[in-house]
Amino acid sequence: MSVKVSIIVPVYNSAKTLRRCADSILNQDFTDYELFLVDDGSTDDSGAICDEYAALDNRVHVIHKNNSGVSDTRNTALDLAHGKYIQFLDSDDWITPDATKLLVRTAEKNNCDLVIADFYRVNGERVSQKGDIDEDAVLSKEEFSHHMMENPADFYYGVIWNKLYRRDIIEKHELRMNAQINWCEDFMFNLEYIRYAERFIALKVPIYYYVKTKGSLVSQSVTISNTVKMKLEIFEYYNNFYKHTFDEAYYEKNRLRIYHFLIDSAKDGFVMPSILPGSKKLGSERTSVSPQALNGHGIFIDAYRSKMLLYRYLESAAIKHDLTLNDACLLLALENPIPFTTKKELANYAQLPLHILSLSLSHLSMRGFIQPLPIQHFSVCLLETATPVLDDLKAAINDFECTCMRDFTKEESCLYRQLSERIHENVLESLR
Repeated sequence: MSVKVSIIVPVYNSAKTLRRCADSILNQDFTDYELFLVDDGSTDDSGAICDEYAALDNRVHVIHKNNSGVSDTRNTALDLAHGKYIQFLDSDDWITPDATKLLVRTAEKNNCDLVIADFYRVNGERVSQKGDIDEDAVLSKEEFSHHMMENPADFYYGVIWNKLYRRDIIEKHELRMNAQINWCEDFMFNLEYIRYAERFIALKVPIYYYVKTKGSLVSQSVTISNTVKMKLEIFEYYNNFYKHTFDEAYYEKNRLRIYHFLIDSAKDGFVMPSILPGSKKLGSERTSVSPQALNGHGIFIDAYRSKMLLYRYLESAAIKHDLTLNDACLLLALENPIPFTTKKELANYAQLPLHILSLSLSHLSMRGFIQPLPIQHFSVCLLETATPVLDDLKAAINDFECTCMRDFTKEESCLYRQLSERIHENVLESLR
């Protein structure tokens, strides 16, 4: 069996959230995957829900096992996985519709061994974005480890669910979760994986909704002495990672920063704050469509739904480059060789209110993507720096078109494009 991605979800007494998690996976734009739902001896309806999904979709594989903890549960699925890549989720959480597609595309476009992505932290009805690496370029092991050194106890680096791994690296070096520990097992797996990976890249698009609330270690069923001992053991592992992965000069130069891990973990590191700065109401973080808009037919409602779907794809590309959706629409409008002589003309073409257009023009100018031309009438020039953004926006448009023609045969796709071109010509002729 050959698939691109093996998605692994450990399940334990998560009947209340499991459907949301599974639905977010099965509704992915990307479809070349297998999904492992591994029931770790649940005592609620989780096992039955897993079986229900397996009966509906042959990509879903269910494993029922005795309770042995999350690490052993993940390892069970790793032993059975066939994918080129490995992706993990927790059953409390969910992912955006383009999550797997963006992870795989980023890995393959840049030939990377590890993709690490931004994510959303959800607390009740509030949501906030979390990331750490702002660089767009491929990072070496040393560069990635240097970033990690800055925030060693950050969830961004410690967890496994915001990353995409290559299975051949995992299997070649026999990497598995340590089932003997109950804290930082994700982080220790990541440290082992990083030792053997060479190329890393950050996907600056939040693709994962993390909704678990973890208390401090001291509040769990472990003694304070055991907690201290566990943290010291994890630090020793972290310290040895830098000591044995890099040369002595690098280690000595960064020893104090490496030891900062002790301070972070002493403050109960790896526990995400309940909410991060800049939070929003859940549901407002991305462009969304009201349920009412999914019903009914007619030229206006159909056009609206089509536009909102296009915006969903464009928005992910915009977020990657720290732009708004309005900025993205304006860039695409400016790429068209139409000579706009007033802001109002450009605003009408880009379908933006005039005051929003002015804000986006200012933002794009400050980012160095556009430049006003020194002539009498209004004119704007796209700069070379906008090319990577436009490339991602065009890829998003292509994704939108592929979604619209999903399940079309080659002949049907060809006929659709021919008919669309005829409609285009008819519209132009009528407007002239």
